[in-house]
Amino acid sequence: MNEQELRKRLEMLRSEHRDLDAAIAALSDASDGGGFVDQLQIARLKKRKLQLKDRIAIIEDTLLPDIIA
Repeated sequence: MNEQELRKRLEMLRSEHRDLDAAIAALSDASDGGGFVDQLQIARLKKRKLQLKDRIAIIEDTLLPDIIA
């Protein structure tokens, strides 16, 4: 992948990460209101969010490698 494709993929992953964050917050708020919330579903969303975070970190490291001075 070239740099432009990596940046596009990075933005898509960040967007999905934000969407999952919002979904988890909404489900958590629903449970605070006394409604039934599937804790397994929340756990799955959190796991997916962590996977996305790892992928984002890999792409960021590829785009901005550490330079030892």
